[in-house]
Formats: sequence, C-alpha cells, structure tokens
Amino acid sequence: MILCIETATNICSVALCNTDGIAALRESSEEKSHASMLSLFIIDLLAENRLKAADLEAVAVSMGPGSYTGLRIGVSVAKGIAYASKIPLVAINTLESMFHGMIGISPENDSDLFCPAIDARRMEIYSALFYRDGRLARETASEVIDENSYASMLEDNKILFFGTGAKKCSEAIRHPNARFNHEMVISAASMHLPARTAVREKNYADVAYFEPYYLKDFIATIPRKNLLKG
Repeated sequence: MILCIETATNICSVALCNTDGIAALRESSEEKSHASMLSLFIIDLLAENRLKAADLEAVAVSMGPGSYTGLRIGVSVAKGIAYASKIPLVAINTLESMFHGMIGISPENDSDLFCPAIDARRMEIYSALFYRDGRLARETASEVIDENSYASMLEDNKILFFGTGAKKCSEAIRHPNARFNHEMVISAASMHLPARTAVREKNYADVAYFEPYYLKDFIATIPRKNLLKG
C-alpha cells in the first residue's frame, strides 16, 4: 500500500492505494481543515485497514504548486511519517496528479491538450500542458490569464482547462477550441498512477532536504481588523 496525501488546495485528501487502484479515501473541503483533519484521516485509514505506517511501501505527497499553507502542512506530515517509519517519500507534482485524475474520469474526452490549472493570486494561475499520453507539452508555470493566453496553441489544438483555476480561464479565454471543466475535484485518488510509477522506478525524494514546490514566494496578508486600526 502507498499512502497518498493531497493538501495543495482547499481540499484535504488522503488515500491508500494498492496495485489495483484506490483502496480507501478520506477527504474534506471544509475551509482551513488541513491542520486539524489530515492526521486524523491518516490514523483512521491505517486503523480501518489494519496497517501501521511501517507496513506501507511509501508515502506520497502532492508537492505543489498550490497553497503555501496547505503544501507546508502536507509535506511536513509526509516527511514525518517517512522518517519515523523508515519508508520512502515520493513527491508528486500536483498538476501531473490532476492530469491523471481528469483522464481517469473522462477517458473519452477528445481534447488534444489538457491544462490542469490551480487558482493563484488575482488573475494568475499555476498550470502546465499535457498531451493525452501524459507527455508534457509545456512545463509548470505561473501566469496571468488574459484573452490572448494560449492563443497560438489554441489555433491548432482543442485544450481542456480544469481545476480550481478553470473559472479564471473561462472568464478570459474566448477561443472556440478552449473547453472548460469546473467540476473536477483535486483529490489524493488522482495520485495513484504517478505514485505507483515513482515507487516502481524508485524515484524517491530526500526526506531530510525535500521542500514543497511553492513556485512563488509566500505573501502574508494583514487581517482586516488590523487594517481598520490603521
């Protein structure tokens, strides 16, 4: 079994996956639930499946890009489990995981390119582009979305935009080859295939030195009540 942890967005999600797929799943969309729910989900899943952390093949964590706080919590917990139980740590790019999740729920989709998009600040998104076979068409990047975004690629390709950043894309991009999916939920269940591949290839992260892929520096916000004191 591989323990998969996804905390890159507002969803706190934990899954156990075996060679056949997802064996168990716990997740919550409750706002700011990562710190309070993540460890409880893990304890429950292990107990229900009569497992100890040391019995796991590996612990896989969504590495980002995404929420600074969510990623920090997820990676800290994953590293703690890996270190204490002496099991491998696997780091999965969040956008790659999203791609596999979309292919899994929409195998008949005839889009040429797939664009997992995570909402960032203002009109920005974190995104990448994948061909249907999983090859990268464009690396992970942070970008401001406007009416000209992806224009050259949309001329010759139908592109499906999905994830928490799809709404921003649909508000700005009007090209007829642009498609949008607003329903896809970012979940640890989507980590199954990339996590299995990483374990099979022994592509492990260094527990001591691994850090989340934040992509952009954290900007702290000032609470509204402090602003009012001005």
